[in-house]
Amino acid sequence: MKKYAQILADMEHKIASGHYRAGQRVPSVREAAQQYGVSPGTIVKAYAELETRHAIYSIPQSGYYVVDQAGGEKRGGEHGAIDFSSSSPDAGLFPHQDFQHCLNKAFEIYGRQLFNYGDLAVTDILRRTLASHLADSQVFAKAERIMLTAGIQHALGILTLMPFPNGKTEILVEQPSYNLYLRFLEAERLPVSWIMRTSGGIDLDELEAKFRSGRIKFFYTMSRFHNPLGTTLSGKEREAVAKLAGKYDVYVVEDDYMADLGEVKGFEPIFAHDRTSHVIYLKSFSKIIFPGLRLGAAVLPEPLIDTFRHYSRFAETSVLSQAVLDVYIKNGMYARHRRGMYKQYAARNQRLHEALRKQDPEHWIEAPSASSGLYTHFRLPRTVNLERLVRRLAERKVAVTSGKPYYLSDCRDRDKFLRISVSRADPNRIEEGIRAIVEEIGHCGR
Repeated sequence: MKKYAQILADMEHKIASGHYRAGQRVPSVREAAQQYGVSPGTIVKAYAELETRHAIYSIPQSGYYVVDQAGGEKRGGEHGAIDFSSSSPDAGLFPHQDFQHCLNKAFEIYGRQLFNYGDLAVTDILRRTLASHLADSQVFAKAERIMLTAGIQHALGILTLMPFPNGKTEILVEQPSYNLYLRFLEAERLPVSWIMRTSGGIDLDELEAKFRSGRIKFFYTMSRFHNPLGTTLSGKEREAVAKLAGKYDVYVVEDDYMADLGEVKGFEPIFAHDRTSHVIYLKSFSKIIFPGLRLGAAVLPEPLIDTFRHYSRFAETSVLSQAVLDVYIKNGMYARHRRGMYKQYAARNQRLHEALRKQDPEHWIEAPSASSGLYTHFRLPRTVNLERLVRRLAERKVAVTSGKPYYLSDCRDRDKFLRISVSRADPNRIEEGIRAIVEEIGHCGR
């Protein structure tokens, strides 16, 4: 068993057995790394998985704590918290019966192949299915270029640590950006630079200057439904990023993790504009089916394939998960479920923005209009004490997420904002939650 899997199993056992109790702080990343004799990056990866499984949660500048499992189901109830913080999709919207059907069907179709470690026949079948599936998102690639991974975090870890043909080492990230990836980069002490991203997008002149420097290995970006901003790069920006990548021999890692939860008509990812094989497209299936499925796909330029395989050869994905996903896509359940999820989250986004217009007539909060995806952000007046605001809202049982963890530690040019998620927000209590946020902004300065 890999060290990462051993750590995960040990931590889950300690939580289940009561060694770590609900609300108790677990060892810090550095403490755990010393305890298990591994790198901090391995602990960051394990803790990220425990967060996905709702076993622990993080508090910025404080640490990781054990989730109160007994009270977890009360969160959306009448007297529970109004949850604007969760990054996991609403479990009540998952297709449990459909998934069970696909599981049974997978056993019928593949039989004993599902018990073989790393069965290449199943993998090849799914890759061909995904080649057709991804074409609906304007991602046209041969099956041989599609690598299966245990989610996007797994793919990012491989791409970050493996060498690239351009011989460069520095990774360029947006600020703000995906918090768990930023913590991984810091834990591994890798060379990192950044470019600011706002509701208006990114400065293309600055991006070109960064690319021209000759140091950038790859640029990590979320082209649509950005986490934490919730915004999408314009068509002009997406096309320009692809052209600049080819011009300066810089790779682009396009994280399209939220592709299935938004309107896809007319959207062309950066990958669709790539003419020089410099764009890597990442796709997750955790947000649309089950986080526990742990399956993702990386569409790679051909020069990267062998190196990627070499660095990922000891972390194969579950054959059973591959078979179930293949059946789920082929029988049309995936497309049907995606439409249902999109409608649910679009309705919640609409309620959120209607509530904001009604409850914030003074316009203290700046929020981009978002009709799709899980996230948006509330940009706050500079005079607001962000920590106090989050604390006071928690006392009122309104869970929100500070924007601070979505920046690198040494980035000082930070916007003051809350990341707002509609993922697990009770639609009937969204306005109540927005009213509380506006009221507490008044108490915390504006």
